Order: sequence, then structure tokens, then C-alpha cells
Amino acid sequence: MKLKYILRRLLRTPMFTLIVVLTLAIGIGANTAIFSVIDGILLKPLAYPHSEELVELNHQAPGIKIEDIGIAPFLYFIYREQNRSFEDIGMTDGFTVSVTGLAEPEEVAVLSVTDGVLPLLKVQPALGRVFSRTDDSQGSPETVILTFGYWKARLGGDPSAIGRRILIDGTAREIIGVLPEKFHYLDSKAELVLLMRRDRNKTYLGNFSFQAVARLKPGVSIEQASADIARMIPIALDSFPAPTGYNKSMFVEARLAPLIKPLKQALVGDIGKVLWVLMGTIGIVLLIACANVANLLLVRADGRRQELAIRAALGAGWAQIGRELMMESMALGLAGGVAGLALAYGALQLLVAIAPANLPRIESISIDGPVLLFTLGISLFAGLLFGAIPVVKYAGPQLGTALRAGGRTLSQSKERHRARNILVVVQVALALVLLIGSGLMIRTFQTLKHVQPGFTNAEQVQTLRISIPESQVKDDAQAIRMEQAIIDKIAAIPGVVSVALSSIVPMTNRGWQDGIFAQDHVYNESQIPPLRHFKMVSPGLLKTMGNSLVAGRDFTWTDLYEKRPVAMVSENVARELWGNPGAAIGKRIRESLKAPWREVVGVVSDERDDGVNQPAPPIAFWPALMDNFSGNQTFAGRNPAYMIRSTRTGSSGFVNEIGRAVWSVNPNLPLADVHTLQEIYTKSLAVASFTLVMLAIAGAMALLLGVVGIYGVISYSVSQRTREIGIRMALGARKEELTRMFVGQGLRLALVGVACGLVAAVALTRLMKSLLFEVNPVDPLTFASVALGLVLAAALASYLPALRATSVDPMEALRAE
Repeated sequence: MKLKYILRRLLRTPMFTLIVVLTLAIGIGANTAIFSVIDGILLKPLAYPHSEELVELNHQAPGIKIEDIGIAPFLYFIYREQNRSFEDIGMTDGFTVSVTGLAEPEEVAVLSVTDGVLPLLKVQPALGRVFSRTDDSQGSPETVILTFGYWKARLGGDPSAIGRRILIDGTAREIIGVLPEKFHYLDSKAELVLLMRRDRNKTYLGNFSFQAVARLKPGVSIEQASADIARMIPIALDSFPAPTGYNKSMFVEARLAPLIKPLKQALVGDIGKVLWVLMGTIGIVLLIACANVANLLLVRADGRRQELAIRAALGAGWAQIGRELMMESMALGLAGGVAGLALAYGALQLLVAIAPANLPRIESISIDGPVLLFTLGISLFAGLLFGAIPVVKYAGPQLGTALRAGGRTLSQSKERHRARNILVVVQVALALVLLIGSGLMIRTFQTLKHVQPGFTNAEQVQTLRISIPESQVKDDAQAIRMEQAIIDKIAAIPGVVSVALSSIVPMTNRGWQDGIFAQDHVYNESQIPPLRHFKMVSPGLLKTMGNSLVAGRDFTWTDLYEKRPVAMVSENVARELWGNPGAAIGKRIRESLKAPWREVVGVVSDERDDGVNQPAPPIAFWPALMDNFSGNQTFAGRNPAYMIRSTRTGSSGFVNEIGRAVWSVNPNLPLADVHTLQEIYTKSLAVASFTLVMLAIAGAMALLLGVVGIYGVISYSVSQRTREIGIRMALGARKEELTRMFVGQGLRLALVGVACGLVAAVALTRLMKSLLFEVNPVDPLTFASVALGLVLAAALASYLPALRATSVDPMEALRAE
């Protein structure tokens, strides 16, 4: 019955109730949304049975300053055969293949695995079976497993697809299974799963191009597994030969060491830092909302002082009155939670639809049991927090003084203002902290946008990848001629300025790294030189990308077809090895101690290949066709990215024209990874963009609530001092003086809040250091501009109710009670 009475009382003041519920909905909804993201990405276990036993088996090489080098086949074989810590180990890789014969040729993403990967993940296929050790043996039939989505889309969900053969890169493979509908390996977008067949007898040291997953035996810790791996590394180094041009001592000097992480941690990476910072930020918004609501409740309770005092005089205990006030607050908190849940649901639907790049496990984000419990918890906490202040202030013995209050000769005391003023100061201080955080991210984003990536007019560069498998064109030189023929066809499309090939699209993290040796430098036999990014390119790439040729010349098609021993290097490599770019021309380099020397014919301007927030990596450019490179008698780039500069990249039909140009040369070559360079560049800023947007939203909400808080206090002060205003005006006070009085009151509150907020911000913004780029966490410009802006907003919020004070009629005010 008491609850019914409380709800009826709230409904009698619908505007007050609506404002409180909406204020709370903003704070609670924002916290629910960000907790849903944290729960889905960081807290939920991976969707594999006993996923806590799964680890990523990685390595570091401090001897050559590499923190994350992956795994190589020579290590995989020894670990699988001799480990004491794992139930099994699997190795994985990802790439694309051409699928023909089902419909139009298409390039499809593939997950390549060793036979143990799916069993150790405990995957039960929806149809058929998974790979076995027999499938992995040399001479066994070629097989493939389909994902559920690919099976439905391409084969209509036909159960008879098991046993059917499809052409993958020109090779017929038997379909042996279909994976479960909800299965996916980490964040892989693969549609097919192929078996990675590695011949142990042809394995050598090196080739760190793979990832590994393992399942710990019961009771084995990551520390014990790391010790076990460290024991086996020397065994692996002794068990396989070094590749041509290298020796075992080079790998010993690299000082390989295990780097084992829980598989979920490996998937999530550093995004956890961003999400926890955002959680703390959104939590501050809830505190500001609670302070705002507490102020509203103080005003409401102040208007009920006489009612509460009368009830106390009639026998109602202080505990009973306090309990009723708290129940009213809890009811408001729960109503705000329900409304906030609806806001959070809409926000999450938008987030999943946008699917920010680099945000892992986005499919796991949902409003489920833990999220509902969290929402209930913070709703009750918020109700308790903002409800406690009016309870402490008005549900005590001091209520007796309320019976004497409200007379015509009494003005409101400073004590009655103090609680509301303190709450406004808290709101301003917290709002300042959030606004400074937003300002720092804005400065970071501006700094990133002004970084020169090394290429120009990215919106005019179309990128796509085409693979020419050996099953279609066996001769390497002929494959390169086909690639050039495709270039010529694309170049003839109206609006195309230039076309070229590269093995790597900037900022896609698909690079190949290795060391280079310079002829005029001395290396000992155990020394591995610093790693460089390797790019296999065609003539014209510099023009297409907008790179500058700092010295020397570009490659020519004659260089490729005659397999001339030539190379180019980036400017930072030239400066490191020879002091200045001009000195690099004519010098000779090679990729291993046994490889032929190649003359440096050009120096290229530095390019931020790893993202604008990372330094420009040192790059060695090689022709797309070479003899005796990296242990290959003939090396040809058969999976190049086509870079196409055109003013039509954003127009409809342009990619279709490119496709027709390609298929006029070879109708069995699908286009893959079709993106503009601008899209790739924007994706590289995804984490900064996501953080900026979230902090900006939080800062905007905090500013709005803080300004509303100041406006409310000054407005209430004006309403309570109507009689005083009338007396002042009757005695000759000017309107400007009254305006200054109330604006000054608001500014004093704002200045105290700003001072407190600056102290808090100096301490808290240091937690954002890992999110910033070339911006000091205590950036004076950001701190000063945000503080000034907040003071100006407070002045405006104070000025509006102050204007109302100057419009008071003195005679009416003197008659007011």
C-alpha cells in the first residue's frame, strides 16, 4: 500500500518525475551499454567448451627486438611431439583462395589449420566430420570443410554436399564437413577451412608466419607450460637445418622465448584498456546525473518541509519518514533503470550495426542476464546515492524548525543552500574531468589526422587483390605478364590515372619482415640484421600511391622480365645505413648471406605502413619477379594488390568496369579485398575514433547536466529570494546589480568546481596516456580551454535566471509570502 501511495505522489508531479527519470536514464543507459560491451568482449568466456584451458602459443625474440614473432613449423613439430603440458597443439594461418565452378569466380577467405585445431577446440560438425591425422598425411585426397553460412549461401544447405568436390585455386577438393552455425574461430571471417599440410622432412629453421593454439592439460598453469616450451626451444633448434643463407647461430642469437597467453586475452589485445577507461568515464556521467537528481529532490523535499514536520509532530518516526523518502528515490532509480535499459538496447543495436573496426567479439555483445543484473544494481545504487542526501537533511529532528519556517520575514538561510551548492560543485568538477578527457582525445585525433601517411589523396586510390594460382598459369614470368596485361586493361578505363602492383596494401598488417645485409657493412656469422618490411612491387607504384622518389629511379618492366638484381629502400633505411638518401644509390644489399647482391637504384619517401599512430617502418622494395630470392630459384608475386588511382573511385559501376577488364584477360580470376585506400586509412584510426566518439558523448552529457545543475540552483535561488529582490529594488537597486549578484553566485560555484576538477583531472588523465598520440596527458591548452569554456557555460546558465530576477515587480514581491 505504501508503494502505491509513493507512486501516486510521483504521478501527481509528472514533469518532476519525467525530468528525474530521463536524467537517470541517460546515466544508467550509458553505463548499461558500456558494461554490455565489456561483458561481451572482456568477461564472457570464448564459445568453446572449457575455453579457459585454451592458450595462444606465441614467441618473442629479444635478441632481435621483436615482442611478438608468432610460431614456425619447426617449433610446432617439436612441441606437438615432445610437450608435457598440452593436450594438443594446432597451427593456423589465414589467406584467400579462388573458388570456381559454383557460380561466378569468387575470392573466399580461408582458415588454414593443422589437423589438431578443430578437435582441440572440441568442435562437433553440423554435418560430416573434421580433419583427421590421415587427411594430413602426404598423398591423401585434398579436402575442405565449409562454414555453415557458406554452405547455406552457395550450396543451398543441401546435405548431399558432403562428398561433393569444389575447385579451389584450380584444385578439386572433397567437402568432408560443415561447421556448426555459430562456430567461428576468434575473429576470423573465413568461409572455408583447409588443411595445412606441412612436410616435416622439408621443414627448416625460420618461417615465423603462423599462429598457434593449444589446450592445457588439467592442472597445468601457463607458467609451467612456458617452462616446458623454453625446454623444447633448444631441441627444436638442433632438430632442423637452417635455410640457405642463414645458420643456426643466427637463430640462437635471436634468443627465442615463449609468450603464452589465454586465448581470450590474445584475441582481445589492448582494447581492454580503452573499454575500462570508457567504463570509468561513463560512471562519472552517472555520478553527475545522481548529483543533479539529488538537487531536484532537495528542492522537492524543501517544499515538503512543513508536511514532513507535521507528520513528525503527529507521531511519525524519523525512520519511517526516511524510509518513505528512500523508497521514493528507489522507485525513481528503478524507473530510470528501465528507461536506461531501453536506451542501452538502442545504442547497442547501433553499435553492432556500425561494427567499429578493431573491436573484437562484437557478436558476443548483448543484453543478457549479467547485464540485467548490472542494470538493476546500478539503478538501486543510484537511488540510494541520490536519495540519501534529502533523507539525511530532512528526515531528522531538525524538522521541528520547519513548523516555524516560511514566514514573510524569513529569508532562506545559507545552511539550506549549502547542500545544493556542494552538489553543483561536484557536478562541475566531474564534468570538467570528462570534458578534459574528451579534449585530449580530440587533440589526439587532430594530431593523427595531420600525420603524413606517405601517400596522397587516399580517396582516389582503389585497392583490390587478384590471385593467379599455379594451376592456371604455371610459368612465373607468364603470371607476371598476365598481371601486366591486367594493368594495361584497367589503365584503359576512363578516369584511371595510373595502375601498379604491390604485395602489401598500407595499413593492412599483412607485411613480410626479414633482415637485409649491406655489402659495405660487416656482419658476423651469428648476427641477424634489423628487420625490414619487404614489398614486392611493379613499376609505377610510386606514382600511383603518391610516394616521393627521394633519390635514384623507379623499377622498370625490363628490370622485372630480365630479372635484374635491383632494389629500392625507404628513406629511413638509407639514412640508417649510409647517412643520407643520395649515398644509397649504387650500394648493394641482399636478404641473406648466400643470396646475390642487388643494387639500390632508388630511395622512396617514408610511409606509415603500420598505421599513422606508428613510426614509418624501414622498407626494402623488391621487383615482383626475381631469381634466387629467399631460397626460391624464381620468385614471383602471384597474389598482388592492384593500386588504381582514379577520380572515379567513389562512383557506381567503377569496380564493375575493373572486374570486366580483369575477366577480359582471364575469366577465372575473382576480385578480393575491394576497398579504397581512404577506407583502409580510416580503419587504421578506428580505435581512436571509437574512443573519441564515446568520450565526446560522455563529455556532452556531463556538460549538459552540469549546466542544468547551475541553472537549477540559481533559478531556485531567484524563486526563494523574491521578497528580498523586491526589497532591494524598492530601495533603489539597479537591474545590473541584481544580475551581477546571481551571475556571480553561479560563477563562484563554477570556479570552485573547476578548481577541484583540475586537481582531479591532473591525476586521472594520466590513466589515458596509452590512448593518446603525441599529446601530454596534462596538456595546458586542453586544460585551459576546457576550464574557460565551462566557466562561460556556467555564466550563461546563471544569466538566464538572473534576467528573470530583474523582471520582478517590487510591489508584487513585497506582498509575496
